[in-house]
Amino acid sequence: MKVFVQIPCLNEEATLPLVLKSIPKKMKNVDSVEVLIIDDGSTDKTIEVAKKHGVKHFVYHTRNMGLARSFRDGVDYALMHGADIVVNTDGDNQYPQAMIAELVQPIITGEADIVIGDRQTQKIAHFSPFKKLMQRFGSWVVNKVATTNLPDAASGFRAYSRSSLYKLNIVTQFSYCMETIIQAGNKRLKIKSIAIETNEKTRESRLFKNIWQHMARSGQAIMRSYLMFKPHTIFTTIGVILLISGSIPFIRYAYFFFIGEGGGHLQSLILGSTMLVGSLLCFALIVIADLLQTNRILLEDQIERLKEIQYGKQKQ
Repeated sequence: MKVFVQIPCLNEEATLPLVLKSIPKKMKNVDSVEVLIIDDGSTDKTIEVAKKHGVKHFVYHTRNMGLARSFRDGVDYALMHGADIVVNTDGDNQYPQAMIAELVQPIITGEADIVIGDRQTQKIAHFSPFKKLMQRFGSWVVNKVATTNLPDAASGFRAYSRSSLYKLNIVTQFSYCMETIIQAGNKRLKIKSIAIETNEKTRESRLFKNIWQHMARSGQAIMRSYLMFKPHTIFTTIGVILLISGSIPFIRYAYFFFIGEGGGHLQSLILGSTMLVGSLLCFALIVIADLLQTNRILLEDQIERLKEIQYGKQKQ
């Protein structure tokens, strides 16, 4: 059993030593622990620091590519080098790396495909009340979309089994956190959460400029994933609303038409007809979405098989 701990880094020379020193070298039922640094365009001495601490595995980006691309490239490297479990942590030492041994155990014992560290955000002192509220709301939205029950969907401290990574496909450019949960939930992968306590804050987040940008980008990623897996719900809801809304002015016009006063209420006919056409288009889109969803499922099945060919078959 080989565990790869990947650390996406962007100018982390100050905090990376703390991260590397706290990663367990031995774990129960694990034969080897490898550390992988994804250098996302660092301009400081991040690589030199990592090499001084014995890191042998690196993925290099000549310029900043973002967290989602870093995660995807790191997973590709880890699977190519025989990883059975891939753990993701951060270079800012936010997460307690000592908990990695506990994070991987549910995967080793077959209890879970993915394990997520619950930061218990309500207890984090440097989180403002508004940020805590938004974290809870964001997790609630993701759980609704993914049909899961996770307390901290935004946590990046995670462990993935090899088989789960064969089934997941990262398409967003912002953050993989929400997207992988939604995909995993809809693909019926087993996801488990374990409570962790975060370390002291070392710096501000570089993933987003402010919480509003984070909310906007996260919302975009959630909506894209929701449309991918549940387009029928959205188009059916909009179609029914337009159908009911369009019927009211249409019926109103019909009433006045039959009593001989239809000429003065053409605006109701136009409004009702427009809404009914919109409703019809929504129902037509459901058919198209169903065909696209079928095509996506077939493509993902092919991608999973290609991954088995590229990285090797999943170990039983």
